[in-house]
Amino acid sequence: MVAAQESNQTQSGSDNNVISRRRFLSKGIVSAGSLILLSGSIGSSALARALGHPKLDLSSLQGKFEGKLVSPQDEDFNKLVFGGLWNKLYPKRAPQLLAQVSSDKDVITIIKYARANKLKVCVRGGGHNWCAPSIRNSGILIDLTNLNKVISIDAKARRAIVQPIISNREMQACLKPYNLAFPSGHCPPVKLSGYLLGGGMAWNQGVWGPGVESVEAIEMVTPDGELITASAKENQDYYWAARGAGSGLFAVALRYHLKLYPLPKALTASVYYYPYENVVEVAQWLGPLASKLPNNVELSQFVITAPPELAEQCKSSAGKVCLVTATMFAEDLTDAQNTLKALDTCPIIDKCLSKSIAQPTDFEKLFDASGDLWPGNLRCRVDALFSNSSIADIFKALKDHLLESKSPKAVFMFALFTGSNVPAPLPDAAFSMSAKLYGGSWTMWDKPGDDAENKKWHEKCIALLGPFIAGHYVSESDTTGHPDYAKASYKEANWKRLGELRKKYDPEGVFFDYSGGLS
Repeated sequence: MVAAQESNQTQSGSDNNVISRRRFLSKGIVSAGSLILLSGSIGSSALARALGHPKLDLSSLQGKFEGKLVSPQDEDFNKLVFGGLWNKLYPKRAPQLLAQVSSDKDVITIIKYARANKLKVCVRGGGHNWCAPSIRNSGILIDLTNLNKVISIDAKARRAIVQPIISNREMQACLKPYNLAFPSGHCPPVKLSGYLLGGGMAWNQGVWGPGVESVEAIEMVTPDGELITASAKENQDYYWAARGAGSGLFAVALRYHLKLYPLPKALTASVYYYPYENVVEVAQWLGPLASKLPNNVELSQFVITAPPELAEQCKSSAGKVCLVTATMFAEDLTDAQNTLKALDTCPIIDKCLSKSIAQPTDFEKLFDASGDLWPGNLRCRVDALFSNSSIADIFKALKDHLLESKSPKAVFMFALFTGSNVPAPLPDAAFSMSAKLYGGSWTMWDKPGDDAENKKWHEKCIALLGPFIAGHYVSESDTTGHPDYAKASYKEANWKRLGELRKKYDPEGVFFDYSGGLS
């Protein structure tokens, strides 16, 4: 779900200097599973063979499949299967075949091949899911990497049709010339498909809703190998499931028909750094404030490693700092500036280490900030969750433990939905989690030698959060290491319906469910 160094150093209480953590949040706000893991990198190209997978007979695909088929015996198998994964804690699982498709026809062909040979399939829509649910033991991995085009943008109707492998950053950049926007995710390289299928924790979610709310139709291939269009008017069961089922979807999504919105004219952001020692006091003020702000303000509280310019002031807290960010998707800069003055009402504002108030921003700068907070090429354990508890109670329960983290890259944050009401669950989507808080621990580190220490810290973090959890988020929770987190990502009725639809439309189990192929 945050980038060049900015030269301005700030003094305590300075109102106008831009704060940086390598451009971190100086222009915006970011609101954002445990693997069966290898302790190091993938070694030889024989992982699938080492796991006992038999070699497949691919002769029936000759002349029919136009993309790339890669088996464990091929030299580039590991690179193509594991190289694109965001999380460098690679799973100790592997498919029998990777099918890198180039067209609808390829998807249909490989689905029919899988059915005929009683093989299961899983789909990769970018590889950014932290717990790598697209990698299963055995079966076929359908890789959508090459389906990466914006098919059309109808500016007048505010509609777009896109293939699955369009990144959040690319999507907003394509829409900017038309003064349009889409409720994409926050992390710039994440692809729309995986983001949308899980529900989509979005920019400006208080106004635009989660990303999936703006999906009006999806073209997809079913377990029978049939290309269909699913919408509120046709194939409604598939439409309902695709809007939130995440890695448990029993179809391959190929094109998304999206509703677009006017680009807000005055994106405006404020950033405040407080001493870590005051993290609970800040939360006690911030929680009640959230309900008083309009719903086009994104509000979050973080614990991060202090930026270099504040490092000396944060030595007493193991280098940690409390960060409060607010971004307003406004139509008028003066209105945004007046609204964001509320962030100056903190009763301990005199202790603020530095701040940047109501600075104009844009999506490009927001993505720079987000990308810097959640960089690539790291080893990660992530569990994001929903909560209706007091944010002050959460930070109080975690305050001592957060100081014990040895990784300078770890991020702990909670976004607070603003306005008087918690967003209601969508009536026609599998995505059903809703609460006044969203966040958790993004535990990230560099070195394999630090795996055990960081995994232990992360697990304790989630245990301490346990009493506050109202539900998980299927796209940012450890659904492979903890399959029960998948069920906990849905209301009971929605989870039950997903299972019933899977039995109805995929009775032979062509598609892996949430827990299959993990051992």
